[in-house]
This record gives sequence, structure tokens and C-alpha cells, in this order.
Amino acid sequence: MSEIHADKIAPSSITIAGWVRTRRGSKKFSFLEINDGSSAKSLQVIVDASISNYSEIERLTTGCSVKIQGNLVLSPGKGQKYEMQATEVSVFGLADPETFPLQKKEMTLEYLRENAHMRVRTSTYSSIFRIRSRVSFAIHRFFVERGFSYVHTPILTTADGEGAGESFKVTNFDMAKVPKTKQGQVDFEQDFFAEPSMLCVTGQLEGELLTMGLNKIYTFGPTFRAENSNTSRHLAEFWMVEPEVAFANLEDNMYLAQDMIRYVVADVLENCSDDIDVCVQKTQNDTRGYLKMALENPFIRVSYTEAIDILKKSGQNFENPLFWGCDLKSEHERYLCEVHFKSPTIVYDYPEEQKAFYMYLNDDGKTVRAMDVLMPGIGEVVGGSQREDRENILIERMKAKGIDASHMDWYVSLRRYGSIPHAGFGLGLERLIMWITGMGNIRDVIPFPRTPGNCKY
Repeated sequence: MSEIHADKIAPSSITIAGWVRTRRGSKKFSFLEINDGSSAKSLQVIVDASISNYSEIERLTTGCSVKIQGNLVLSPGKGQKYEMQATEVSVFGLADPETFPLQKKEMTLEYLRENAHMRVRTSTYSSIFRIRSRVSFAIHRFFVERGFSYVHTPILTTADGEGAGESFKVTNFDMAKVPKTKQGQVDFEQDFFAEPSMLCVTGQLEGELLTMGLNKIYTFGPTFRAENSNTSRHLAEFWMVEPEVAFANLEDNMYLAQDMIRYVVADVLENCSDDIDVCVQKTQNDTRGYLKMALENPFIRVSYTEAIDILKKSGQNFENPLFWGCDLKSEHERYLCEVHFKSPTIVYDYPEEQKAFYMYLNDDGKTVRAMDVLMPGIGEVVGGSQREDRENILIERMKAKGIDASHMDWYVSLRRYGSIPHAGFGLGLERLIMWITGMGNIRDVIPFPRTPGNCKY
């Protein structure tokens, strides 16, 4: 149907297949609204009572699946360019209106989350997931056009990329018979990988390794955090876009993130207008203003120290305390980019104790060359840094974070043999989709959300 609405199919004899959104009619004819999932717009089909199985057509309700042959014609009605006059209708499957979870009436997002196996068949979620598909395609194209190599980093790993300890452990032990050492500790030498392993929290470390031979790389895949958080902004499984660039510094990193966001936004505005309309209608939150702001306004750059000073002088009664060294919360981030600067904002040079061990330590010994890209409407969507390329300082920071440098000698050794300045960032795909669609809950922008207590479907 996307090709019909894009005027790629001229009025002619055609066949369509899809699901019934609505049916209305009489003993003489029926109007069916059919959607095949390829477009936010459905197609109206007129079925005359002379069709041999018209009694079956009268039983069609929301959710039934059909294949229809007929003639695509210009519509005399308002609000649609084309309609279809059916000559043959085949019914694949009926949906009992008494038990079918999706109804013609308005359904809340909370209700649809409880029926996540069906929600993609609603206009809201099919639009969200088409936008997600388009964004993913645009991201790949952005990097390929700039000479990046697309690489696949491990999902199973023994390296804790963040040093936060919030990872999912992986084992093939029988939990009722876990082998122990003489000291009473778990004997990981008997486990599948012969040492403690986990699901990846980032592909960055392996990405840095590949950068040393490929120059510019990006990885795009699932990452996992075992953080016991039920907020509207957290998932246990989410998708990350992580580029790494050799011979690059923090400023290069800022430009790359800015250019990528603008590229994606321009692509979505051009190709997903109808789907954005559906999201706006559902959320009553027209995100186009924020999206155009990202295209038209400069990305303001401000140091963490300057940002704290701005927030303290704002006169705002923030819920979370403000002091040098505190984590910037969503309310702080959104004030900076929505109220103070009224523009996308990049905060850089964060306190070193806040950030991961791999970030380049500044000469002041207190801050690292880290950056967060804040977008009006949501706050942080990108976090990145120039990487620490000095072996001695990297080892010191790993020790300070409680990370065994010898266990990750393969990573440390990159600084020993032909070390170079390099930089990269991570973009949370779901955060970006939330910002584009205006959805307020991250569970609504991923097909199968994984959260504490929920791994269904």
C-alpha cells in the first residue's frame, strides 16, 4: 500500500492482502479499511453485495485477515486519492470480536503494553516501528557514505566495558550443582568459557581494537544492563550505535555526533511524515519543532563546569541537588537545551569520578574528555569521549575503578603498540526513537521490551 499512496501504482487491476481495520456497510455493499503494514495510510475497499461470499464479508471485524482482488480507481470521496472496487475477497482468518484484544475504540498505551504481541497491528505501533526501521537504515547509510566499516562486536564477553558491575552473568552451570573451589568460591574454570563471562554492556572496547586496523568503524547491535530500574527511560536490553574513529579528538567526536543526528532527522522528516502524524495524534506532542531545531540551530557546546554554574544561577527549583561533581539529571539536561540555550547542547569535560576508566584524563586531573549530546524534548541521546591512549594513565584509572588491568591486557596493549588518539560515542537507539516520535516510555519504541520482571515474548 505504500506504493499506492506514493503514486507508484497507476489505477489498474491489483491484488492486496492485509488486515481489516474497520468495516461498515449494509445489505448492498461494505466499506473495508485495509492495512498491510507498509504504510500509515490504509486503503478503502468497496465490496458489492453481489460477491458470492458477501455473507462472510459481513462477518469481518477488526483484526480479520483478507486477500482482495479488484480495481484501483481514483476516489470521489474526500481525504483519499484512491479506493479499490473489489471483485473477489478471500478471508484467511477471522478474529472473534468478543476476545480479540484490539478494538476499534481508543486503547491506552498501558493496555497495549500488556498485549505487546498484538500492538504492532495498531496504527500507533506500526508507525513507531516503521520509523525505527527508517532510522536504522539512515544510520547505516550515514556511516557507509563516510567510509566507515560496519563491524560485529561480541555479545558474549569477559570484559566489563563500563566497570559498573551491572551485567548479566552467563553460565552453563547446573544452578543446583555449581562447582566450588577448595576455598568455597565458584570454580569458573569448569564453566563453558573457563572464566566469568557476561552479556555485553557495550561493544566499544572491541570496537577500539578494530579501529586500530580499519581506521573508522561502527557497531550497531543489542547491549544489556542488569540495572534493576523500572523507569520510563530504562531497558535491560537495548540497541546501541557505537562508532570509533582513529586519529580523532573530542572535537571531531562532537562534529560526528551532530552530523549523524542531523542526517537521521532529515531522512525521517522526508520519508516518515505520515507515521509522525500518527504519533503526534496519539501523544498530542508534535515533535517536528524539536526535529527542525536540530537541523537549523547550532549545537551549543558548554563545559560541565559552566553548565553547573548556569544551572545554579537559573533560579529554578530543581528536585535534584546541584554541586560540582553531581550527575546531571534529566531535569538539568532539559533545562540547558530547552530553556537556557533553546538548542541542542553538548556538555563536555565531566568529572573523572563520574565516567568510565577509558576516557582521556585532562591535565587538571579532575575531568575527562567526555561529552553528552542533549536534545530538547528528552535530554541525553549520545554519550562519548576521546579515549585514553596513554598506557600508564589507563592502568591507574582502571585500578582506581577496581578493574584488573591484567585481565584486560589485550585492551591495554593497544596503547603499547602504535598508540594513537582516538574517539567514539554511543547512541541509544531507543532514546533517539523516543525523541523523534514523542513517546514518553521507552517500552513503546522497542518491539519486545526487556525490563525487571518482564522477559515475555
